[in-house]
Amino acid sequence: MSRLQTVLTAIDTANALDPRLDEGQPEALLYGQRMTAECDRLFPNASKVLRIAARGQHIERWILKRADYPEGRAGYLKWRRDLAAHHASRVGEIMADAGYDALDITTVGGMLRKEGIKRNEDVQALEDVICFVFMKWYFAPFAAKHSPEKILDIVAKTARKMSTSARAQALEEFDLPDDLAAAIRDAA
Repeated sequence: MSRLQTVLTAIDTANALDPRLDEGQPEALLYGQRMTAECDRLFPNASKVLRIAARGQHIERWILKRADYPEGRAGYLKWRRDLAAHHASRVGEIMADAGYDALDITTVGGMLRKEGIKRNEDVQALEDVICFVFMKWYFAPFAAKHSPEKILDIVAKTARKMSTSARAQALEEFDLPDDLAAAIRDAA
């Protein structure tokens, strides 16, 4: 088994312990598999570090619960930072066990913490994959629970995170109502 496959398998093994289920599978495991599928589709020549970051994006996400943090934006942002640090640390441990060097581990950690978004090609590629996974598998259930104003706001925020080429591709691939398509087109 290659080092890359060893890492992906170890991430899956960790995520298979997720007690939350989605479509009858552990939620984090299914999310990681979806991330890999979209990464492979959007970036067929993706680097090994991008492929690892995509698979490990939500490793053990259930361990740090949102409910354990204060309500409001500050609590939410702290939870997200702590999650990113946890994801980076766990994936780094797995990579080290598989024999990856410090540079690759640091690179993946920075990607998982989204350091350099809009400036670093791999970090931006990971963000594009995240946005496509959200739009493809998680947007409809999210939209069913929220007001049209909240949905428009989330689409606009998602689009701002995406690269120009990813926004164009999203407009081609997803059949969106005019107001949501406009939010993607107008994102800068």
